[in-house]
Amino acid sequence: MSRRRAALAGVLAAAVAMGLAHLLAAVLNPATSPVLIIGSAVIDRTPTALKDWAIEHFGTNDKTVLLASVVAGTVVLAAISGLLARRRLVYGIVVQLLLVATAAAATLERPTGSWRDLAPALLAAIAGPLALTGLFRLGRSGPDGYPSGANTRRAFLAGSGAIAVAAVGSAALGQKLGAATDPSNLALPKARSPLPALPTGLEKTYRDITPLRTPNGAFYRVDTALAVPNLDRDSWTLTVEGDVERPFTIDYRELIGMDLIERDITMTCVSNEVGGGYVGAARWLGVRTKDLLDRAGVKDPGKPQAQVFSTATDGFTISTPLSALLDEREALLAIGMNGAPLPRTHGFPARLITPGLYGMLGGTKWVTKLRVTTYGDAKAYWTQRGWTTDGPIKPSARIDTPASLATVKGRTVVGGVAWAQRHGVVKVQLKIDEKPWQDCTLGPDVGVDFWRQWYFIWDVPGTGQHTLQARVIYGDDQTQTADRAPVFPSGSSGIQQLVVIGG
Repeated sequence: MSRRRAALAGVLAAAVAMGLAHLLAAVLNPATSPVLIIGSAVIDRTPTALKDWAIEHFGTNDKTVLLASVVAGTVVLAAISGLLARRRLVYGIVVQLLLVATAAAATLERPTGSWRDLAPALLAAIAGPLALTGLFRLGRSGPDGYPSGANTRRAFLAGSGAIAVAAVGSAALGQKLGAATDPSNLALPKARSPLPALPTGLEKTYRDITPLRTPNGAFYRVDTALAVPNLDRDSWTLTVEGDVERPFTIDYRELIGMDLIERDITMTCVSNEVGGGYVGAARWLGVRTKDLLDRAGVKDPGKPQAQVFSTATDGFTISTPLSALLDEREALLAIGMNGAPLPRTHGFPARLITPGLYGMLGGTKWVTKLRVTTYGDAKAYWTQRGWTTDGPIKPSARIDTPASLATVKGRTVVGGVAWAQRHGVVKVQLKIDEKPWQDCTLGPDVGVDFWRQWYFIWDVPGTGQHTLQARVIYGDDQTQTADRAPVFPSGSSGIQQLVVIGG
């Protein structure tokens, strides 16, 4: 067999193995698909600096890039298995099995991993070597160097085609079966005291300013889940345990029978760079976390270093200061977002929403457990990687329009959004070139935990470059810091600055 055919045989064998495993995982547990398992293991082992770089450069496509990288690496190793099989078939089979063993080991390393989750890897361990053996038999040459009998080039191509179809078909079917269903058509209970409708935002007048309320489909998503959990609300439960007097487990039906409230809250990701887009504002519906914790009876609410250690269905964990889930900010176990059930990508059927804290500290999606403990007794996913354990969101102003390096002339609208959760936006100021800071016009005030839109009408003085900067004044007339800080370990800070061209 030629080197090219041998490499192709190795790739096809691995492809059908991964495709069949992906299909079986879709039936049993989509998160156990070998490609996703290896991808999750890569995420866990990726240095923080590299993760930040990926988020900064690829945005919400970082998971797609990661999976593509995993697939590319698998293809290379699979091709090597085919080339080794030219020398001796067993060598190629060993490499194929090593690929599967890597996925199996990563499966057992998962927080929720068990021996039952190895079924997809076991299927891959059978399918890959069988496919490789079959393709090499079809491509084997006779004693004179030419194909003999049924082992013709045509037979090899036919066999390769059949395996390719099986690989693509099983992977596609697995993807379809494992895809999360849309819960938006499910009935959502009403809040006991609904909030009034949100006021009209500035985007109605100045369309390039970010909408006052972020649509669900446009809300940022940053998490470690490669496969969106496809939870059924009828089988979902939440357990509250740990340092409490009355641990309990609640299901969805009981949850929606509790006192539901609405809250307008802006969420911010700790990975948001100055002027970045990982921030969004929505109306959330849910139960106060304080109500849940009071029902459990926290033993020592004032205990130093007390935290709520929350766990998602896939084993992902987040640490939240206990005080933040008990105080007047009214943190939520949310079930609704902008008048609809939570989208699956944002935590359906329930997630935490903690005003004033970055998502990595109080925004656990697909949450199934709340454990009251201390930081010394349990370390969450991001804590283990050196991120802060108490990260209040840093106030910031963002310029939405004009865009950087845009050509502007005449009367130009400069505008955007600003946030200062737990403090409230008092002013937004704009600095043009070296002129003094000038007050901008603010949009509607929805509350201290919700962002404010702002705008400024600028008469562009002529041609040439101009520098624009924006800052927020918040709380008791405190000014947003100009000190630059990276996103790690407690969120970025600094003044956004951009250059536009007068034309």
